[in-house]
Amino acid sequence: MDFDIDFDFDEAEPDDEREPDAGPTADERRARSFPRFAPGRRVGRKFADTWWGNAWIESMERTALDPEQLRRGRRYAFAGQVGSITVSPGRISAGVHDGDQYTPHDTIVRVGTLAEAEWDRLLDRVAAKAGHIAALLDRDMPHDLVQTADDAGVRLLPGYGDLEPECDCPSWDHPCRHAAALAYQAAWLLDRDPFVLLLMRGRGEAELMADLRRRNARRFVAGATDDEAAGTPA
Repeated sequence: MDFDIDFDFDEAEPDDEREPDAGPTADERRARSFPRFAPGRRVGRKFADTWWGNAWIESMERTALDPEQLRRGRRYAFAGQVGSITVSPGRISAGVHDGDQYTPHDTIVRVGTLAEAEWDRLLDRVAAKAGHIAALLDRDMPHDLVQTADDAGVRLLPGYGDLEPECDCPSWDHPCRHAAALAYQAAWLLDRDPFVLLLMRGRGEAELMADLRRRNARRFVAGATDDEAAGTPA
């Protein structure tokens, strides 16, 4: 199924009102904007195409309180009723409409970000695994990164309390159909670029790669120093 999507992204426009001469915040500089998915019916039993996309869906559905709103949100997602999506640390946002694209609702799904100590524990574990760090530096996210994160006491995929929907529609449902549609389409973003999940959790790709390279270099230097200290048997 073609979604008529182009992943060239633009700088996100700020949502909050600030002084006219104030520059973008650090989170806004990390933001990525993705064009809308065209309407269409997907073929197949699963909503997403990849392991990461379906893992996101399964985690999101486990934490939702209203199955009926999830079903309505899936229909909205399939129908292309979600506008362009902006992802930044701690949030996903888009306009989502009920059939009239000119009257969308401002919809946000807030995502819990990882604390600095959690990032340190996670990246220390990643740096200790040659396969993980090589894959990430090659822009590939191995599935067992979730287990590595769990071992470090860090949750990558959303759990209870990690997703908080906000919408200007009058619904009291949690999530409303608009937020559910946005959360479902986020899975399609992860299908094409699972690094979007790490951005939601608080780290942009450029800074993440720079940190991994530093940790990898320190690990290499530490290994060389240990070899020199061991010496050569006489």
